[in-house]
Amino acid sequence: MPATFVGFGFGPIQTGLMLCEAAESGNFDQFVIAEVDQVLVDAVRAAGDVVTINIAGAGGIRTQRLPGIRLCNPRVPADRTAIVSAVRDARELATAIPSVSFYGAGGSSSIASLIAEGADPGTQRIVYTAENNNYAAELLREELLKNASRDRFAGLQVLNTVIGKMSGVISSAEEMRELELSPMVPGFEKCVLVEEFNRILISRIALPGFTRGIRVFEEKDDLLPFEEAKLYGHNAVHALLGSLARLRGYTAMSQIRDDAELLSFGREAFLGECGAALIGKHGKTGDPLFTDGGFASYADDLLGRMTNPFLHDRVERIIRDPRRKLAWSDRFFGTMRMAMARGIEPKALALGAAAAALFALELERGAAAPQRGAAAPQRGAAAPQRGAAAPQRGAADTPREYLLALWGAEAAEPERGACLSLVEDAIPRLRAWQR
Repeated sequence: MPATFVGFGFGPIQTGLMLCEAAESGNFDQFVIAEVDQVLVDAVRAAGDVVTINIAGAGGIRTQRLPGIRLCNPRVPADRTAIVSAVRDARELATAIPSVSFYGAGGSSSIASLIAEGADPGTQRIVYTAENNNYAAELLREELLKNASRDRFAGLQVLNTVIGKMSGVISSAEEMRELELSPMVPGFEKCVLVEEFNRILISRIALPGFTRGIRVFEEKDDLLPFEEAKLYGHNAVHALLGSLARLRGYTAMSQIRDDAELLSFGREAFLGECGAALIGKHGKTGDPLFTDGGFASYADDLLGRMTNPFLHDRVERIIRDPRRKLAWSDRFFGTMRMAMARGIEPKALALGAAAAALFALELERGAAAPQRGAAAPQRGAAAPQRGAAAPQRGAADTPREYLLALWGAEAAEPERGACLSLVEDAIPRLRAWQR
């Protein structure tokens, strides 16, 4: 029976994944989205509640129209009432906002307030959390309980997700024309470009007899192994390839396809370091991903997708924010530590970490200003950021000093010393990758 789908946020993951899959399922007859950008809300309404997205596949880009998308601004009283009413009717909802910190922001217009007011214990409903945080569902649940008693949410389950779909927004009219992309609505200088991949993992639903309208998502009893595969596999190799591609002088990730040496190096790192460590840690789950053959298929598929020329992904997008990527528990050093714990020497990842650390130092000195970007892969299952404050300009002169200041007390011996030694040993090897 058709139902209402409610979304929070109108970025590329909401439009290019949640809404797209909800619309294609044929199981929803109403789509209501809470969005605080009034300019965007007005633009979609003026276009007759129809949005267009661009989908990059292996052979090209196609456009897809999403009709009947009703955008409402929760800061507008009438719109807020409409959102609460839609939540009351909805069986599936999805949050896709920049940060979990916004769950409770905005007082009565916050996501937690809207869901709490529309929820009732007599109706089953699920909420997909699509934010870049392993504990998004738990954090949203905490915010909900600040707005109403536990009894009110008896029929509601909040789900974590692992989203490996690459997507982004292009807001340059010149670039949109150059790439022949369709705007979200006519005359609007912003477009969504997503890949067609849709194998999304979600928490196991515990509501008795509940049937999802979005059927393509795959439920898992424990998402942690797959979250780690995303962060310590997908994200780690993506960052490694981007860092080395920069040294090659490449501007687009698709240029890696013509560099057999770099592509082979990335694959070896994917299998021999990331894959070996992940299989060693999670092989006991029995999931096919954590087998030699399963992980090889996963790696080959991702390498093809990462370098898809139709996704128009830029190297400078992959390498931006090196501080976050170099954090103690993030993609470089989190993966390296997991590998070392299993007797694997992560020399390839150390090479990428060294390149990223040197780039970070250049940014501090103002020698590597960020460039214009294109479509940006969004949202993995990145671990929550921790550690010391960002190093200030001039506070570090070497990768060692930079990393020690970044990690602070979080990094302890002997792992800290081992990681620093690997990075310092890798620095001379970077010359072979420069052009």
